[in-house]
Amino acid sequence: MNHIKRFAIDTKKYLSYALRSAKADLKSEVANSYLDWLWWLIEPFCTMLIYTLIFGVVFNASEQYFPIFIFIGITMWGFFSRSISGSVNMVRMNRAIITKVYMPKYILLFSKMLVNGFKMLVSFGIVILMMIVFGVAPTVSIIWAVPIFLILFLFTFGVGTIMMHYGVYVSDLSYITGIVLNMLMYLTGTFYSVAKRIPAPFGELLEKCNPVAFLISSMRNALLYGQAPDLMLMLVWTVASLVLIILGTLTIYNNENAYVKVI
Repeated sequence: MNHIKRFAIDTKKYLSYALRSAKADLKSEVANSYLDWLWWLIEPFCTMLIYTLIFGVVFNASEQYFPIFIFIGITMWGFFSRSISGSVNMVRMNRAIITKVYMPKYILLFSKMLVNGFKMLVSFGIVILMMIVFGVAPTVSIIWAVPIFLILFLFTFGVGTIMMHYGVYVSDLSYITGIVLNMLMYLTGTFYSVAKRIPAPFGELLEKCNPVAFLISSMRNALLYGQAPDLMLMLVWTVASLVLIILGTLTIYNNENAYVKVI
């Protein structure tokens, strides 16, 4: 309970730093670019076109509104993948900061996730435009996009804090993480529907047991097909995310004084 209270106090205290740091990172990314922030739209849009051609034409994907379908998957997976891969070396990459001033180390991850989250929201601006172009009629289910985003953020943060801790001690973890994320990308249904493409009952089971796959599928159903998500699974993955956050931040609090000696 003391650690939960400390987490709440520290998050409130260092929130302004996380926001300023995220804003500075966003500005630095496009500082020398002619197209500025448009790259945050161009990159996922071009990726969507490539995979739409490969899976939609070559492999004859049958999902309705397939370009939007695949763009949602790419955007949400990109947020999760970039945040997790970045968390592994987060402490080492910020050695100059943590050796001079104290701050809860998870704030570094939180700041980076704000950057990735902002890019994801910008990309979803394209989703809205594509829905208009393709004539997708919005339904009341669109309101589920907000809790889906929130659960994705919480789950990513929970996993990220744990990876952040072990990344300090295992120098090869970044390579392992890259391999695992590449494998998970195809098991998450980024380019197709896991439940429909993998034979029953394994497809549905895999989608339910993989929170990112479940959230991507739920977002697609809510925005494109007017279907509400499975509320019980939403609750399960919310609780699981909170447990991961507690375990991750508790581990960081108990070991953060030793990080400086290791790095």
